[in-house]
Amino acid sequence: VMCVGLAEIENLAQATAGGAGNIMILVGADTGRDGLHGASGLASRTFEDAAEELRPTVQVGNPFLEKLLMEACLELVKTDWIVGLQDLGAAGLTSSTVECVAKTGNGMELDISRVPRREEGMTPYEVMLSESQERMLVIVKPGYEDRVTTLFKHWGLRSDVIGRVTDDGIVRIKEKGKTVGAAPVEALSDPPLYYPRVRKPAWLKHLQRVNLETIPDVTASDCNAVLLQLLASPSLTSKKTIYRQYDHQVLNNTVIPPGHDAAVLRIKGTRKAIAVSADSNGRYCYLDPYAGGMITVAEAARNLVCSGAEPLAITDCLNFGNPEKNDVYYQLKECVRGLAHACRVLKTPVISGNVSLYNETYDKAIYPTPVVGMFGLISDVGRCCTVGFKDKGDVVFLLGGDDDIDASSALAGSEYVEMVHEKVAGRPSISITTEKKVQKCCLRMVRKGVLKSAHDCSDGGLAVALAESCIIGDIGFKGEGWYFPRSISGRLDVALFGEAQSRIVVSVAPNKVGLLEEIAARSPVKLQKLGVVGGRSLTIKDYINASLGDLRRSWCDGLEMAQQD
Repeated sequence: VMCVGLAEIENLAQATAGGAGNIMILVGADTGRDGLHGASGLASRTFEDAAEELRPTVQVGNPFLEKLLMEACLELVKTDWIVGLQDLGAAGLTSSTVECVAKTGNGMELDISRVPRREEGMTPYEVMLSESQERMLVIVKPGYEDRVTTLFKHWGLRSDVIGRVTDDGIVRIKEKGKTVGAAPVEALSDPPLYYPRVRKPAWLKHLQRVNLETIPDVTASDCNAVLLQLLASPSLTSKKTIYRQYDHQVLNNTVIPPGHDAAVLRIKGTRKAIAVSADSNGRYCYLDPYAGGMITVAEAARNLVCSGAEPLAITDCLNFGNPEKNDVYYQLKECVRGLAHACRVLKTPVISGNVSLYNETYDKAIYPTPVVGMFGLISDVGRCCTVGFKDKGDVVFLLGGDDDIDASSALAGSEYVEMVHEKVAGRPSISITTEKKVQKCCLRMVRKGVLKSAHDCSDGGLAVALAESCIIGDIGFKGEGWYFPRSISGRLDVALFGEAQSRIVVSVAPNKVGLLEEIAARSPVKLQKLGVVGGRSLTIKDYINASLGDLRRSWCDGLEMAQQD
């Protein structure tokens, strides 16, 4: 989940504790054993011994209470009563309080007997590590405590003074006057760092050396069936059955709804809009963590650019197995390195994020799966772009691509190879400099009003991208055929279903073709004509001839069919 909002600069609140004497107030829900169960006495035990007693508990959110808490805090930040504001997330009170005092080099004294609880017999350890939702920590100026608690009471929220900021750099946790924990802030906020020396795992070297050009090419007679099968796969199929359960028109700000490369939301009172996207591909990161990390960032940015937005920043969620194992640590390290490099090149800083580690079942780790949420800005909401083809006679081009790509790399980690050949192998690749050029070129075309549609060509390859543009636009496409049979190394599967990076399917009115070609030549970015829009089917020479009805059924009903299987 990625949450995006608008803030007035003058009302921004920092998560800081300020100087000594400031008051710590906990507001919101009572504290329970959320996130950790059976944690009593774990501080003095080994992780291995304790792990058997640790059982995750279900966190049930209270959206109404959360809304009250948010509205109260928004009212509070407009006053001059507070120094800082911090939400309680991972590690609960431990993380939120230490982060606040660490920023100013101060200490704190916390009395957890004042923390309201909804469960009996909670130990200090459990109270400090609880991840109960709908809670905020407020750092209040001395003398303003009553005003703050009165404001929260007006919103029907409980608030309690639980501690104060000190000037000695020590975190002290007390319960009923007895000190139950103490440590220097520096030791908690700036712990020792360890850099294990790990090498690329032997099994990964073996997978990367697999030559996918040795697998049988798809036959012309099978292309139609393969396309429909890909459109119905859980990874590629429409997610409408999920997002239709939620109101994506709240406050009527949605310009481009879910189902496109990016969602676009207007900023009322301006011509501007924001665009958001989220991307991840665990197979790429499994086969090459460094390249996979770069591709994750690149695809998220490409989706924004296709909508007409300039990518500005990302947030990420890094999902991995046990990093104490060498191969998982290697994946984590290389993925982060790839993410960072792509962000530097594309100038999209990482402004927030989190990690989820130790994701294993029966000692088998999940694929390394960094999820990137990206945010972009559209300067003129009247110039945003969508995925679907528009009008009969519009000309379709493939923008971008890299001349250095080979067949094995284009098929590596692809949905097609896993689905048809039951293999996850090869070595995906991306030129991030080529990616940057392609994105700049596409964005320039959208802003100049050249494009009728733009769609990221990624999972499932070119045939899937064309099919999605047909389905969403409710109009067909006729491929001219000369591009498709021998586009890369003479393989049909690569041309239709290969997942070479840095490619975008665009459509233009016939009278804009010259301008399109001029912009692409100046960039310079590859541009290849694919065909024209029209009819009620997707046809590509002798390889694919699928009606819009068949395409739509496969794409729209994929999740339901997967559940039946």
